[in-house]
Amino acid sequence: MPLADGPVDADRQLIRSIAGGSAEALADLYDRYVTIVFGLARRITGCVEDAEEVVQDVFSQVWRQAGRYDESRATAAGWIVMLARARSIDRVRVRLARPDQTASAQLEALAPLAASSPSPEAAALGADDTRQIRAALEELPDTQRSLIELAYFEGLTHVEIAVQTRVPLGTVKTRLRSAMTTLRSALSPLQKG
Repeated sequence: MPLADGPVDADRQLIRSIAGGSAEALADLYDRYVTIVFGLARRITGCVEDAEEVVQDVFSQVWRQAGRYDESRATAAGWIVMLARARSIDRVRVRLARPDQTASAQLEALAPLAASSPSPEAAALGADDTRQIRAALEELPDTQRSLIELAYFEGLTHVEIAVQTRVPLGTVKTRLRSAMTTLRSALSPLQKG
């Protein structure tokens, strides 16, 4: 595989290789994003066991659907995070639908977060991306930033956000859409690698 111009291009190349059946490319993508996926899933589900299952589900879905990935809609990282968020919310809903599992889930929530050490290169890239994302988030108006945090870091649905913030559902959706458009523009240099 030829060298990419940046991390976003490298991710796109990995996705293309996965679509072509490369298990090695999947392993590379997994190494790049497992910490992010696990951390987000752990935060949303509150359960180490559920977070581990989300990681497995997300990368299985990447394997199956790599050919359907549309790089014009999101970066590979954005796509993977969206998959992780959706799978995590699904896990929470399943757990809430089966109350007999909540006791064990509450015990799991007390377990320490599993440690995983990314490579120095991945850590540096991740830290730089994180700084740029945080800076872009700080530029958003408080009304938009708080909704982004509730949706993507707390894992709430639009309806749950509307109930919690007492903001009409349509307004929540409009503000989130506007915030995502602003973030996409602010982070476009990041997407170009």
